Amino acid sequence: MREKIFRAVITFDTTAAAIAMEKLCQARDLPGRLIPVPRAITANCGIAWSAPPEDRERILAAAAEGGVPTAGVYTMLL
Repeated sequence: MREKIFRAVITFDTTAAAIAMEKLCQARDLPGRLIPVPRAITANCGIAWSAPPEDRERILAAAAEGGVPTAGVYTMLL
């Protein structure tokens, strides 16, 4: 079994916003990947961005700068 680690989980209201986040982070070489929204969080669009918690603020700043709307930000064991 894989060891659980803390991750920053960013949720979106739309799938389009989640895909935009993936493209933005890839273009800016920011860490993370798309994941299904964990059950402990309200589903929204069903897709979330998971990244190391230490990169949370950089990723949120990039999202705001790039015009990608986020719905919620969580830190949780995944």
